[in-house]
Amino acid sequence: MTNNLVQLEKYGQSPWLDFIQRSYTENGSLKKLVDEDGLKGVTSNPSIFEKAMGHGSDYDSQFKALTSGSILDVFNLYETMAIDDIKAACAVLMPVWEKTKGLDGYVSLEVSPYIAMDGKATIEEARRLWKTVNQKNLMIKIPATAPCIPAIETAISEGINVNVTLLFSLDYYKQVLEAYIKGLGKHLQAGRHIAHIASVASFFVSRIDTAIDKEIDARIAANDKDSDALKATRGKVAIANAKLAYQHYLEVTKSERWKKLVAAGANPQRLLWASTSCKDKSFPDTIYVDNLIGKDTVNTIPPATFDAFRDHGTPGETLTKDVEGAKKVMADAERLGLNLKAVTDKLLKDGVTSFQKAFDDLLGSVADKQKRFSA
Repeated sequence: MTNNLVQLEKYGQSPWLDFIQRSYTENGSLKKLVDEDGLKGVTSNPSIFEKAMGHGSDYDSQFKALTSGSILDVFNLYETMAIDDIKAACAVLMPVWEKTKGLDGYVSLEVSPYIAMDGKATIEEARRLWKTVNQKNLMIKIPATAPCIPAIETAISEGINVNVTLLFSLDYYKQVLEAYIKGLGKHLQAGRHIAHIASVASFFVSRIDTAIDKEIDARIAANDKDSDALKATRGKVAIANAKLAYQHYLEVTKSERWKKLVAAGANPQRLLWASTSCKDKSFPDTIYVDNLIGKDTVNTIPPATFDAFRDHGTPGETLTKDVEGAKKVMADAERLGLNLKAVTDKLLKDGVTSFQKAFDDLLGSVADKQKRFSA
């Protein structure tokens, strides 16, 4: 039987897993996905670590060891355990990194969400985490907030691999891709090689439809005069938005400026589709994987959607299909007053707040366990 996940490689897309947990790495489950499903990377975030550390007993033995030895504050306790998880996952993915010559095989670790609006603190933390983990196949996750875009450029210029997260809008994506190109140029101008530098731009998908469709449903319920047009737009804006971001990527890669960097060994900054589980039960559960398959892209897939795509996904080149249709969806959304810019601005703000809340919960659960094991 053909494995749909493995088939993605034929179309130039790499499946990554939006999940990390110690037991999953230790019991061989992660390696099994690499061997059998063609898994090529792992992403983490505060929400994932909160679920992993705050619930269950995976980390209890290390909690006991760390709390009975040196006295660590709650943040250092969390970070010590998180870095151990990241290093273990990096070891599992290293053969993928070697096989793909540094294109894939990455594990992502996020800077603190508390400093998402502080570019200076973000680059300092990115440098510290890069040095502490000390793995070639690590990516540091930096949010695409306005203050952090210069930090992204600086990190790339210093040879730090970056996963740019919380991208929702085409405008911010254009700035991020520009930051990557400038960063590579600075690294090259300093007389250093650039072939080892990797980056992905994590473009969030389902959250856009969730927000837009909520407004559409409210307007339809209120018998809006444009109800028919609104119904026709429902569930289509996020995919259209992503397709137009990819079109921008394709345009930039045709430029002489980019070709010079490629000649010097540059890797593409691949678009990574994030938030790809479908929240609306009226749509197929693999909708955000099926419709965003294309060359030089990544899809970081939550476990349930990963299993669903393996079982009944539809591999095929879809990302460049019906681009004119995507443009029409975006034009219709604007005409109907759905205000995508306001939606994406709010989603970025809410995304930062959500990760800060997850981090609060994470540190709270770590503090609770610290008390329990040091009592």
